[in-house]
Amino acid sequence: MVKNADKLYYPIKQAIMSILPIVDEFVVALDDCDKNDKTRQIIESINDKKIKIIDTVWDLKKYPKGTENAHQTDIAKENCKGDLLFYLQADEVIHEKYLENIKNCCEKHFENKEVEGIILKYKHFWGDYEHYQNSHGWYNHEIRIIRNEKDIHSWESAQSFRRIPNFDYVNYRQQDGTFMLKVVEVDAYVYHYGWVRPPRLMKNKYKALANIHSENTDNKTDEPEYDYGPLDKLQLFSETHPAVMEDWIKDFDWKDKLQYSDKRNKDRKPHKHEKIKYRLATVLKKQDS
Repeated sequence: MVKNADKLYYPIKQAIMSILPIVDEFVVALDDCDKNDKTRQIIESINDKKIKIIDTVWDLKKYPKGTENAHQTDIAKENCKGDLLFYLQADEVIHEKYLENIKNCCEKHFENKEVEGIILKYKHFWGDYEHYQNSHGWYNHEIRIIRNEKDIHSWESAQSFRRIPNFDYVNYRQQDGTFMLKVVEVDAYVYHYGWVRPPRLMKNKYKALANIHSENTDNKTDEPEYDYGPLDKLQLFSETHPAVMEDWIKDFDWKDKLQYSDKRNKDRKPHKHEKIKYRLATVLKKQDS
């Protein structure tokens, strides 16, 4: 599901292309984007018959606090014909080196109906393509493959899935009457690029997220550009990115606007990973592992 991917700098084309080799179809729930947005043209430029676009209209009044994301995900889900569904968000890309592992895992557990979903691990890139988050508070795995069953629904703000019998298709944040899926883990990562954008466009995405979730967010500021803060405390990434990301990464031209030293703007509220309680939790977690 997607809206204004072009304006908000989502690698939607790369996300789709990354798993096209192992799917029979790829369904996209596409909102009526802004007139100056080219998301539809970008998706259509892939020129693959597997891709099916479902036109939708978002309703943030009926689906507040991020639940429109889950609603739109359910719309895409119900237009899929396959037995197993691979869900990717518009800023999530799979490295080609993991495709065989994923395919083999699906085949291995296909006949075992006790397995309702498959979880993938995550790398959350931050600021640039050389640093990623490994701190407490960032989800390190999530359900991204599910069985195509009516009672399985997207949940909360479309981060995960749960079994919800007799669901009303409205209250996506309900806790009662929901059941966690029985899952297995595959040795594969989702590369999450949602926090890698030019600072000006990251600011626009941040505002869009605040609007969708109908709530206040951290780092309130009147500055025109997003401040990622110092990157030197983050984990360095020394592997390769997915091949489909090659041209996208070539457009990285905001390095001079990033901070690579342990020096924070005192006027900016700290990001979650910079707060003491999360830093301590990260240290303790690493000591336990």
